[in-house]
Amino acid sequence: MLPDSHRSTVNPSAPAPSTPVTWPSAERQAAFQMWLQGLTASHGLLAHTLRPASADASFRRYLRVSTSGGDSRIIMDAPPELENCKPFVQVAQLMQDAGLLVPQILAWDEPHGFMLLPDLGQHTMMEQMQPENPAANHTRYLQAVDTLLAWQLASKPGVLPAYDEPLLRRELQLFPDWYLQQHKGLTLNGKDAETVQKAFDTIVRHNLNAPSVYVHRDFMPRNLMVPAQPGTTPAQQLGVLDFQDAVYGPISYDIASLMRDAFLSWEEDFVLEITIRYWEKARKAGLMDFEDWHSDFGAFYRAVEWMGLQRHLKVAGIFARLTLRDGKPKYLADAPRFIHYIRNACGRYRELGPLLRLIDEVEGLQAASGYAFGRV
Repeated sequence: MLPDSHRSTVNPSAPAPSTPVTWPSAERQAAFQMWLQGLTASHGLLAHTLRPASADASFRRYLRVSTSGGDSRIIMDAPPELENCKPFVQVAQLMQDAGLLVPQILAWDEPHGFMLLPDLGQHTMMEQMQPENPAANHTRYLQAVDTLLAWQLASKPGVLPAYDEPLLRRELQLFPDWYLQQHKGLTLNGKDAETVQKAFDTIVRHNLNAPSVYVHRDFMPRNLMVPAQPGTTPAQQLGVLDFQDAVYGPISYDIASLMRDAFLSWEEDFVLEITIRYWEKARKAGLMDFEDWHSDFGAFYRAVEWMGLQRHLKVAGIFARLTLRDGKPKYLADAPRFIHYIRNACGRYRELGPLLRLIDEVEGLQAASGYAFGRV
């Protein structure tokens, strides 16, 4: 959920927006109009102001509608045959109970997949980033850290689906299936297939060793809102979106997602600085009581690197699938960022050397020589 929210004074008699909302069928349009008409009076909606807000990598899209009170609401359009809204509802409640700022569900037509939500703010955290000046983004990242810690501290086993070995392996398989085979035209056989399999076995083993908490699974600046009216706690300085795929899994995942962004890259010193601040706060909160993580940041950071590697292999595959299957070419344009992440991580660990050589061969790159001190 990546709305480009804005607050402005609305004239109830204002003309309809210039960008119309289109529908895949007359039947779905009619169902929506009937649902919206039933909410117009009770929520002060100005139906003629309905316009597109944003879309994401799934089959969901978001619309915006102004209200007679001068603000706006977001409408999720999620066809039930393609998208299941129940996880969104469940996780929204979990996050609200954890003290996070998330959209409340104002109305939900479950059979048709329409949902009315508040408009959380004007900009995503991503829109306010200053990539050329890392220090200027320090405060926002620490706010994201506070939000993440509140979410993790609320964790309970058995509530969300487990981020277990079968799921980790299904996600990793997206890389050979979609990035290597479909995008690069490479079918893995013999030694190459063995190289990938051994690397995946090692990645899964490392990541399953980490303690488990609630995992947002896409915790990054594009899914964090800068609210027009922040809450009163540190965890409510940013709004959280796109959380419907949350699971119970490795604590290292969301901080890896935050600092090794799908759409934005930072130098290692800034990544380390924010990750250390997270580690310090997590340690104080009792979340680092595992092996030597409490006393050794390096041990925790290595776990973050292994988790980040799993995520980047997965996302490279997803971005190839979005382009080749779903007709969304803008995603694959970010593939070089992920290959860079993957190569850097593989270059730090000797057991990943064969995977690095395979990727370099596929990409036409020269493998780096040597390994980072302390990472072997």
